[in-house]
Amino acid sequence: MARGELPIDHLLRRAGFGANIADFGIYAGMSMSTAIETLVEYERLPDEVDSKIGQAEYVGVTTRGQFSPDTNIDDARQRWLFRMVHSQRPLQERMTLFWHNHFGVGYSKVAGPFGALQGTKMMALKSGALPGPRGHIELLRYFALGKFRELLLEVARDPAMLVFLDGRANTKEKPQENFGREVMELFTVGVGSYTEQDVYAAARVFTGWNLRRVPGFDNNNDPNSSYEFAYNAAQHETAAKTFTFPVMPDGGRTIPARGAADGAQDGVDFINAISRHPATARRLALKLWNFFVSDLSPAPAAFLNAVSEVYLRTDTNMKEVVSYILRSSWFLDRANYFTRYSWPAEFVARSIKETGWEGFSVDSARTPMTNMGQTLFEPPDVSGWELGEAWFSSGAMLARLNFAATLASNQKFNLAKLVPAASRTTPDRLVEFFLSRLSAARYDSDPYAAMTAYVSAGAAYTGSDTQVATKAPSIARLILGSSEYQFV
Repeated sequence: MARGELPIDHLLRRAGFGANIADFGIYAGMSMSTAIETLVEYERLPDEVDSKIGQAEYVGVTTRGQFSPDTNIDDARQRWLFRMVHSQRPLQERMTLFWHNHFGVGYSKVAGPFGALQGTKMMALKSGALPGPRGHIELLRYFALGKFRELLLEVARDPAMLVFLDGRANTKEKPQENFGREVMELFTVGVGSYTEQDVYAAARVFTGWNLRRVPGFDNNNDPNSSYEFAYNAAQHETAAKTFTFPVMPDGGRTIPARGAADGAQDGVDFINAISRHPATARRLALKLWNFFVSDLSPAPAAFLNAVSEVYLRTDTNMKEVVSYILRSSWFLDRANYFTRYSWPAEFVARSIKETGWEGFSVDSARTPMTNMGQTLFEPPDVSGWELGEAWFSSGAMLARLNFAATLASNQKFNLAKLVPAASRTTPDRLVEFFLSRLSAARYDSDPYAAMTAYVSAGAAYTGSDTQVATKAPSIARLILGSSEYQFV
């Protein structure tokens, strides 16, 4: 059985970014249940991966002066790719990517009013690295498998979100509807579960939710300057807000009038209500089906019902939800192996993990990823990227092929050295060696025969050092660029 068909490899592709040989060996020695628990209970493992940046045995980064991922967005992109390749908590990074697409906040609009340094801090600041609240992506990472209602509340207070969806302009004189609309349409219940009356009421709920510059600094180019959430009571509309669905713990549909000093509770009540709404549970269940199980088949009603029940019963606890999915018969069904189109970030991280990285920089992946259709920290709009088959335009697929060629060429000496003597003896064995290292879907007979024919082409194959040095990186390139490798 090829490595890609093993249940443990299926788990590591879906709940992580694939696995190098060392990681695969560790997980392959576990039962499936233990492996899932290890991935889900990631807080038991250290989060020290950032301290490895720049060390020789890890994938490299490219610096332009001082490497500063908390203040330079291109360095922040490198840091996140580095984490995807090397983190001991792959599911945490996987869920951070899921939430990044779910909430759809982009750097360019955030940086617009405040400049590149403050924009990067709002998007990427690691807690404690510099003054200021943790950046948007760090917030998503921190709450990756926490309670969704707590994550949503933090996102509503997040400086990057307040800038991105114009919360700063939401005042009692002129309520700004962007966040109120999107929090229902995209982040929770979805179209058909709310009315324009609800949008207007939601906008009024969040009046006064704003930003302030932390006192003591007045220069946006100062790394110590920062912005934080501030509730401006003078700008909060104190009147009651009535919705078409329950928003109060007793089932009431009206958030009562409150004094301005207590008005921030309006937003808390509203977020608690929509987070626990059955439509939110079902909408998240559907997105999680596509993220963890399949792009190619519709989610069964039984899956949506079961995942929604776990979500509501556990008070929106995403750890319980994801654990249930990974242990479910749908996830473990072999019919659902390789039925998800890989996102560019998934393809790049998995390619590096499985091929090797000595002498390679994640910076070499940034432009190719953009050409594949995904720039980290820059979803095209608040709805995120168009997923599934939409990743695979002709230009995007060419970018994947070119990246496969770049990576395989960079690793050509290392790949040749890895091939053991027993795998050099015949073209079939050489191909099988790389299929044991690179977790592609099973090849049909024709493409498999084409790969072995390539190894045999030219002078009679003897498995010499020269032949292996030529053929090894080419086989890796063919596998990475094949359609069988574009699925996870």
